[in-house]
This record gives sequence, structure tokens and C-alpha cells, in this order.
Amino acid sequence: MAKDLEIISRGTVEVISPEELKKKLDRRKPLRVKFGADPTAPDIHLGHTVVLQKLKQFQDLGHKIVFIIGDFTARIGDPSERSEARKPLTIEEIKKNAKTYQEQVFKILDKGKTEVVFNSEWFDKMSLSDVMRLSSHSTVAQMLARADFKERFNREVDISILEFIYPLLQAYDSIQVKADVEIGGTDQKFNLLMGRQLQRDFNQEPQVVITMPLLEGIDGVRKMSKSYGNYIGITESPQEIYGKIMSISDPLMVKYYELLTEEDLDKVKKMHPRQAKAELAGKIVQRYYDQPEAKKTSDEFEIVFGSTMGLPRKIEEVIIREKKIWVVDLLVKAGLATSKNEAKRLINQGSVKINQNRIKDSDMDLMIDREYILQVGKRKFRRIMQG
Repeated sequence: MAKDLEIISRGTVEVISPEELKKKLDRRKPLRVKFGADPTAPDIHLGHTVVLQKLKQFQDLGHKIVFIIGDFTARIGDPSERSEARKPLTIEEIKKNAKTYQEQVFKILDKGKTEVVFNSEWFDKMSLSDVMRLSSHSTVAQMLARADFKERFNREVDISILEFIYPLLQAYDSIQVKADVEIGGTDQKFNLLMGRQLQRDFNQEPQVVITMPLLEGIDGVRKMSKSYGNYIGITESPQEIYGKIMSISDPLMVKYYELLTEEDLDKVKKMHPRQAKAELAGKIVQRYYDQPEAKKTSDEFEIVFGSTMGLPRKIEEVIIREKKIWVVDLLVKAGLATSKNEAKRLINQGSVKINQNRIKDSDMDLMIDREYILQVGKRKFRRIMQG
């Protein structure tokens, strides 16, 4: 069991409590490990897979994953880490997202060893008196103690009664499935602990809570999120996945290894950072596609970006017939920005270079009297030619 504990503990932020987990493991009976997800968006990125990888480890150790699809709770929306209420989804949107979400989850989890349930199965049957009894298990003071609610309350931003009820509903899922363990991100800690409390109130043995860190996106600063544009989606093309991983910082690369793989971290730290990133990128592409695709993508990347000068060996040419062009228009015309607003944003955040010199003035005009290398980020290049 010591080895199992070591595997389970890797990369975790907290286990509440280690003693309880050891006691449950010592019984040598498969644990029911709960994972709940509200299908509020259709696509999964690598940040989501941190928890899924931990669930896979439990599966490999012989335990049962209970995957709760929150088709009912998605109608409310999880308020965790939110500065305002979520926009409600329609039932049709939830069903569509749930289908896509399952397809992606089972790229990681073993479907045959996963019990899938929808929490509408029990919540649709609850009466108003049932909801009132459930609500009596928590207090307003307890809810306002959580940081996101407290911050909104202090800013006088509305908090709906439904949002107060949400943690109780998620906790009640644990009772319905008789969870031994529940796993979630650190932003879910309040909700997971509510599950422990409610199980005690309902005379069940409280679940062990395991929290996982939130994975930073490719910017290395904020948590991975589509809204920040710093995500790596598992359904993106192999080329996009590979290239984005190659663009992450060296310290972040080690964290990605820790949370997304089972590689020996001491070995990883001894590798040259570029080699380590290339191997990580290959592993991730292979996981969501296959080995031949990973090899093909790696070879293509080396052909294009293998130059020691940091420039691709092959750069797409763009012919400009004007003698002078606004740099914002140039970015759009070169296909490096989808709109003028995006072009201005890229310049203002320091993502645009001309001949490897960063530009910061979105009002500048460029005289097309010679050849230029236009660059956005680390991987997008165009050779600007006079027509």
C-alpha cells in the first residue's frame, strides 16, 4: 500500500486526510473515486486532464471511477472562482456538451472501468421539501466564508440563492454514489469539503478529498483557460499541440511532466530543456492521436523550427503591392491576426516582431522597400516581400 500512496500523492496539493486514505486502502477493497463535471463547455484542455490523469492512476491501481455528469447542476453553474454569476445554459447545450465531453474524457479513462451517472437522475425527483431539508445542512455564514463569495459580497455584486445551494448539490452527489474519495482542482476545495460534511450528516463515512493544482497555460502566468487564450486543447491538431508545448518555459515544462505524465522528474531535470520539451510534446500528441502521428509531427517541427537562429527554415511569403502599409493592416493581410482589434492587442501585449525587433506602436506604418520577417509569438512567421 505504501507504493500506492506514493503514486496517488504525486503532484497533489492536499490529501484530506492521508491517514483516512491509508485506512481505506488498507482494507484492500476497490474504492469508489468520484469525479464530477458540469458540461458547461464542449472541449477539454490539458488543464482539465490534470485531474483525469490522477483518476487514471486510481483505475490502474484497481479502483472504480464514478464519473458524475452534472447535467442538473450545470443549469445553475459552479460559482467557484467566479467574480460574477455564470450565464445559464439551455438543456440542449448541456446535452450536446455532455456528449462531446464524454468522448474526450475516455481518451484518458478506461470506459470499461468507469461508472457514468447523470445527477439529474436524483435531483429531478427531489421535491421542494427535500431541497429545504438539504439546505438546512449549511449556513449563510459558512457560504460567505469562501473567498469568491466574500469578494463578491464586499463588492456588492449579487450572489443568487441558487449559487449558495450549488455546493450542497455537488456534495449530495457524494451521498448518492457513496464516494470514498473525491478529486478536484484547488478551486473546488470548498465544494469537496462540503461533501465530507454532508456525508457525516447522512451517516456515511466521509470521503477523502484530494486537490490537484491548477495548471498554468502557455503564458506561464495564468491558469490554463480558453478565455485567456493560453490553452492547449486535446482536440487541437497534432501540430498545434506539439508547437504550443515547445513554446512553454523551462520551469513550467517540469510541472507539466509532473502533472501530465508519470516520468521520473529527476531524469527530466537532467535533460536539456529543448529535448525534454520535445519528448513531452511527443508523449502528449501520442496520447491523443498515435505514435506515427507523434513521430510525423516531431519531424515536421524539426524541419521548420530546427534552425539555431530561432527562425524557421521555411517561411510563408506574403506579397505586398503597397509602398507603405499600416502595421495593423499588415498583420491582418498576412493572416497573423483575424481582425484589426486582434492585431492591435497583439502589438500592445508585445507579441509582434519585425526582423526580430519587438514593436510596441500600433500606429506605425511600414515602408515596403525591402524584405521583412514578420513574427507573432514564438511560432508564427511571414516573409514580407515587395510586389
